Amino acid sequence: MPDGDGAGHLSLARESLRDLINDARLPDGVRESLSHDYDAVQSMLDKLEHGHVHISALGRVSTGKSSLLNALIGEERFSVSPLHGETKHSSMQSWNEIEAGGVFLIDTPGLDEAGGEDREALAKEVASRSDLIIFVLDGDITDTELDALKAAISQGRPILVVLNKSDLYTGTECAALLQSVRDKTNGIIDPEQLMAVAAQPRPEIVIEVDDDGNEREFERSRDPEITALRLKLWDILEAEGKTLAALNASLFASDLSDQVGRRILIARRELGEKLVRTYCVAKGIAVAFNPVPIADLFAAAFIDVGMVVHLSKVYDLPLNKQEAGSIVKVIMAESAALMGTVWALHFVSSALKVGTIGLSTILTAGAQGAIAYYSTYLVGQAASEYLAGGKSWGDGGPKLVVKQILDSLDRDTVLRDAKREIQARLGLG
Repeated sequence: MPDGDGAGHLSLARESLRDLINDARLPDGVRESLSHDYDAVQSMLDKLEHGHVHISALGRVSTGKSSLLNALIGEERFSVSPLHGETKHSSMQSWNEIEAGGVFLIDTPGLDEAGGEDREALAKEVASRSDLIIFVLDGDITDTELDALKAAISQGRPILVVLNKSDLYTGTECAALLQSVRDKTNGIIDPEQLMAVAAQPRPEIVIEVDDDGNEREFERSRDPEITALRLKLWDILEAEGKTLAALNASLFASDLSDQVGRRILIARRELGEKLVRTYCVAKGIAVAFNPVPIADLFAAAFIDVGMVVHLSKVYDLPLNKQEAGSIVKVIMAESAALMGTVWALHFVSSALKVGTIGLSTILTAGAQGAIAYYSTYLVGQAASEYLAGGKSWGDGGPKLVVKQILDSLDRDTVLRDAKREIQARLGLG
């Protein structure tokens, strides 16, 4: 395969994959949770280093995927059986023509194997990690096949669609089937990427008559009719082989990078949640021991400022105390505006009601501590959303963020949790 720009693309893809593997910023547990994917990254990096290209066959059970790959290789390398769904695991073989030393063919389980959700997932996974996909049909395309085809295309891999077993149809029937598939895949697949093949044609019946006029009937095998597919594959590989491999690796690296980003955010949210709870309890205990007027609870923001500074480090977006103080003021202002006087009075009376029944004076004061806990919890949740958004409140601004958090919180539950945690820390639980 000629180099063209392929070598440059391969170099960029290798660099992207190495960056993923060697990323030292991953929080504890993230790499472990994605160990399977990182193994795949290493395998893909090895594939690129050796200049390999992977071509996978994808399709329903018994469309003749294995037979088609065997026909391309010219040997019976892949298991072929009349039993429904014989291919239970993906398998790979080298395409053993001289000029194809770096090309590997991959057989996959059928997409529609009964009870075979895992097999379907495996087939799609193999397809997503291949450089080129041969989507195999044996008749008009079904809704199941069309959905799978769209899913494969959405992964950004080039696809050839082949109508296998064309020998089962007359010329007119085959032409009609191809036209139907073209119509149903219009705008999805280029018509030039669709062709008919016969990987394992039915034997032809031969009648031989000897000199005495005696007839003898026997079957004679026929060669596979895959010339159009073979030529198309080689055209693609000659022109774009290395670029295809690089493109696939880059797409895979991008997908995994997105997964890593999501896992890191989840890990940071979990750590942030623990941090917020710790600050909530600290503030709740401080207020319980030294009650301040209810009106001043939301103004006692110095603990909240420290929490936001700490949170910003968890999200790797450090803030100074002045910046954190500004964020706390915005959150508290929006909270006060959204709560309103009536809500706030009901909130306080509910807290005191929860806190005073059968409890000592210090626990009555602890009801105010619970309110302090609640206010810090609200600040922590809103600040986490701001930091998770990359120091942004999003299109709706801080008011929408605070409103969504207030709507999602069960006030009474948070207050009860607050009192229970404060009591436990004070040794009164």
